[in-house]
Amino acid sequence: MIYLDNAATTFPKPECVYEAMDKFLREKGANPGRAGHRMSVEAEQEIEKARFAVAGFLGIKSPERLVFTFNATDALNMGIKGLLCKGDHVITSRLEHNSVSRPLAGLERQGVITVTRVENSDDGFISPDDIGKVIRSNTKLIVCTYASNVLGTIQPIREIGEVASERDIVFMVDAAQTVGVCDIDVDEHHIDMLAFTGHKGPFGPPGSGGLYVGKNVKLRAWREGGTGFEPESISQPDTLPFKLESGTPNSVGIVGLKTGIEFCIKEGIETIRQHERKLAVRLVSALESDDRFEIYGNVDEDRKVGIVSINIKGLKPCEVGAILDNTFNIAVRPGLHCAPYTHQRIGTFPEGTIRLSPGYFNTMEEIEETISGLKKIADTT
Repeated sequence: MIYLDNAATTFPKPECVYEAMDKFLREKGANPGRAGHRMSVEAEQEIEKARFAVAGFLGIKSPERLVFTFNATDALNMGIKGLLCKGDHVITSRLEHNSVSRPLAGLERQGVITVTRVENSDDGFISPDDIGKVIRSNTKLIVCTYASNVLGTIQPIREIGEVASERDIVFMVDAAQTVGVCDIDVDEHHIDMLAFTGHKGPFGPPGSGGLYVGKNVKLRAWREGGTGFEPESISQPDTLPFKLESGTPNSVGIVGLKTGIEFCIKEGIETIRQHERKLAVRLVSALESDDRFEIYGNVDEDRKVGIVSINIKGLKPCEVGAILDNTFNIAVRPGLHCAPYTHQRIGTFPEGTIRLSPGYFNTMEEIEETISGLKKIADTT
């Protein structure tokens, strides 16, 4: 199969990820930090090694402020619901994934918060000036995506972070599409909370991810329970990362995440990004001059990650996706991509688009086959 759904989950993983997870489960797969025996201690040591590795990768100077989560959705809910209180105002955008939009909408319906959703430009970018214009005295949080999961457009995170920092507002970034693909430094970008998942750019497994909690951010616990820390107390510890890491962690997933991050470092972030962009650019160049195809968002390779959203005129995205899968053995993602606001903005709601997201292990030959398949499908309209 030609797999072009890497924006959902990267596949395949590097061989070293499979090997590290297999070795851990076979040799150290005990409950970490919950017992004094050797396997438990070794499992806990592996998690702490992973914490330091991932923290360093993201420019986090205090590794204990990196909390392991099960994915970016888990991390975003942990940050949003752990921070906001009655009467708070939040600024976000219409480019967001439902992992941001739904928690905010839920709190909004409950009358807990008010939300302002700034519009993006026609080519898919958020303006820091537009965010600055809607700040209120009770604005507690600015939360936005680093790169749109529909359009691939990379947002001016540093500039938005500066706006938030100048007004002493918490700035949270959904980096699900950019960790492992774009350089990220939480301090340089003025980021107070960073949510990411392991199963995309970092080449980790499903069920892994993390949340960075800056020193100026105080969160309520998202879940409470056993932590292996202060077991004598019936109150949740107030010390990070234990405060936000209740329950037995996905140890093998965390080991896989660490190994995937190490692979990214070894290969080089810029090398990975350039390869994915080269494949995406080829898709765009082959289709943009063909008036049977509609391409959405900015096509400037320097302002995008490797995501290309298209439609074939006269055909529904779900139809094209099914034909690509069943006839050409090509996996893509048709539909709304859990981002209905974005599709409303670009005029593709409710059917959505066909999202093609090449990854590091795709080849140019596979892209040429995909172009050929798409054009054969277009010939039928």
